[in-house]
Amino acid sequence: MSAFLLLEDGSRFEGPPTAGERCYATGEVVFNTAMSGYQEAVTDPSYRGQIIVFTYPHVGNYGVSIAAQESDRVHARAVVMREGVDREDAPTAEGGWLTWLGDCAVPALDGVDTRAIVRHIRDKGAMRGGVFLGDWDGEEARALVAAEPRIDGLDLACEVTPDAMIKINPGGTGPRIVALDTGIKDSIVAQLRDRDVRLELHPCTTSAEQLLAREPDAVFLANGPGDPAALDHVVESVRGVIGKVPVFGICLGHQLLCRAVGLETFKLPFGHRGSNHPVKQLATGRIDITSQNHGFAVVGPGGELTIEGDEPVRWETDFGAAELSHLNLYDRTVEGLVLPEVGAATVQYHPEAGPGPHDARYVFDDFLKMLG
Repeated sequence: MSAFLLLEDGSRFEGPPTAGERCYATGEVVFNTAMSGYQEAVTDPSYRGQIIVFTYPHVGNYGVSIAAQESDRVHARAVVMREGVDREDAPTAEGGWLTWLGDCAVPALDGVDTRAIVRHIRDKGAMRGGVFLGDWDGEEARALVAAEPRIDGLDLACEVTPDAMIKINPGGTGPRIVALDTGIKDSIVAQLRDRDVRLELHPCTTSAEQLLAREPDAVFLANGPGDPAALDHVVESVRGVIGKVPVFGICLGHQLLCRAVGLETFKLPFGHRGSNHPVKQLATGRIDITSQNHGFAVVGPGGELTIEGDEPVRWETDFGAAELSHLNLYDRTVEGLVLPEVGAATVQYHPEAGPGPHDARYVFDDFLKMLG
């Protein structure tokens, strides 16, 4: 039976014939350039609604384990690989990658020319597509891809947020941090817990008044999936806490804070997804190699999508000046800012970086220093 990836523009990438039940998954097709961290990627809530094409030629070399999970389930719709490996004999493995994907009912397509797929997405942009395993009619497959909603304008945070508040390390001696959980990764939670923070994870529907009623020392804005422009209800909550307590955002949280102070976001052509993205900290000139996973970015102060120089340009907002603090050296998009008048700051990348690199974990220490 056939196995293939079909994109919304009609491009089709064939894999070798497959046995087993007929199945499919549709979503936005994106690529990840990391050499490791495949289990962390598919269990990251930020990949909700997406099909991941892994660019590294061998995926699954060291198996899977509970310790590598970023959440309690797989959020990616499907995976595409040059060669999938099902090893269970690696030192930390508790199971094989392909077997685990099958147990999680996640379609896995391998034996595909992933270089050709990535070149196509790089040139044409991320787009809807589907992985189809088994006997599928071409018209049927195209109709299923066409029926998949576009990520633009899609609120996916509501699908990954908890139903009720979750307390973590309530007996800690550190500050009380209240987080709006739009899909927080377990490795972010671990970094805060390691610093003895008393952490509360709140549903993303929680209002500013409810957050402030918890008497937090700071509000933390997490990563998550989807389009920040579709999350006006979260933006309203964020706007209601700015200036009242320190606020810090990562990834989607960065975008939400920026929108809360009046900045705009836009969809990147194919996003930043991998673990080798250089980011410059403008205050010190330090360059960190960072882990990234996002498809949207923040518009510059003059409406520009990229920043030409390495100077800390400024936006004027209702909450005082917002100053560029970090810059992506691949495409010169905004990677972070600070609002010194209200004690707020953001980074677009992932300083927790499960499984790595760990260059930027100091960001969590800097966040806690903001609290005094």
